[in-house]
Amino acid sequence: MEETEIKDRKHHNPKGGRPPKKVKRQNQLMVRLSEIERFLIEEKARYAGMKPSAWLRQSAKKAKVLARLRPDDLKHLRTLTGMANNLNQLTHLAHKEGLTLIRQSCQELLLQIDLILKKVSSDDR
Repeated sequence: MEETEIKDRKHHNPKGGRPPKKVKRQNQLMVRLSEIERFLIEEKARYAGMKPSAWLRQSAKKAKVLARLRPDDLKHLRTLTGMANNLNQLTHLAHKEGLTLIRQSCQELLLQIDLILKKVSSDDR
């Protein structure tokens, strides 16, 4: 037999050796961790019966991380802070003047707070 035929047989021979992996992991990501973070990851992986690298990959696929607050969210939170101050002032006034006099003001303020909370909570982050 010729030498090229022998090489061809070796490449096409399905027997022997480790089968190729379905997913080749060729990239690395270096992450710096504190002692506590490393301990937590290793403990969670051990509890799940996994290696830490497998646990991290699985966590990356399934984790849901909320984005930081956007400028619009911060604006809404500042508005809520002002409304909380108004509500506090209305409460003090209710103690002095009586609750029936400020009932309408409280209801309007609570409706505004509800609208802002709905805007903030409806955002997909």
